[in-house]
Amino acid sequence: MTDHQLAAELATRAGELLLGVRAELAEASAQERKDAGDKRSHDFLMAELAAARPQDAVLSEEGVDDPARLRAHRVWIVDPLDGTREFSEPGRDDWAVHVALWEDGELVAGAVALPAQHITLATPATPAVPPAPQQLRVVVSRTRPPAVALAVRDALDGVLVEMGSAGAKVASVVQGRSDVYVHAGGQYEWDSAAPVAVARAAGLHTSRIDGSPLRYNQSGAKLPDLIVCRPEHAEAVLAVTAVG
Repeated sequence: MTDHQLAAELATRAGELLLGVRAELAEASAQERKDAGDKRSHDFLMAELAAARPQDAVLSEEGVDDPARLRAHRVWIVDPLDGTREFSEPGRDDWAVHVALWEDGELVAGAVALPAQHITLATPATPAVPPAPQQLRVVVSRTRPPAVALAVRDALDGVLVEMGSAGAKVASVVQGRSDVYVHAGGQYEWDSAAPVAVARAAGLHTSRIDGSPLRYNQSGAKLPDLIVCRPEHAEAVLAVTAVG
């Protein structure tokens, strides 16, 4: 099985597990669903990666960060449940599972499962991005849209599209449901590694908000900002975000 196939299979199977957790704990509290989802998906992914790629390092949101990964040639970067809040809310489908592989400085494989949508987007090939509408759509969080995203919306005469997890937001650009995702104010590598790998496979622009490259498997695992957008919008978006 190739790394691409493994990423897609694990993200999909973890998503199926999470749908089961959601159904099993339908009458439980939101916090119980969040905790169970995070733990069970993390445990599943750790066990499967240990079996399939025992020599590789792993960086998971729910695991202890082992500094040995900084010396490794291959590191799986995973978010077992991206969008725990949305997962905990019955009926929401804007949450995801992220599985990505970093190798010698680059993201080389990745998959974003959207379990409640019954979709997995994965490298090396993704569906063609649908044509863009006339008015640019900027995808943002439901509760805390960053000022930089609002600035992009205003400068480019766009509209906001509200959505939950980072993976769902990036997937929405790949799916043609939005055109620009701009985030600033704090994220970690597991929030964007798999989505960025998938976005690149779809031919989208990815960068920091100042236009510099996104770098993974770094000390501390913080990667506070990013842009994912259609390539034809990149110059105009960066003209707003790179100021200062």
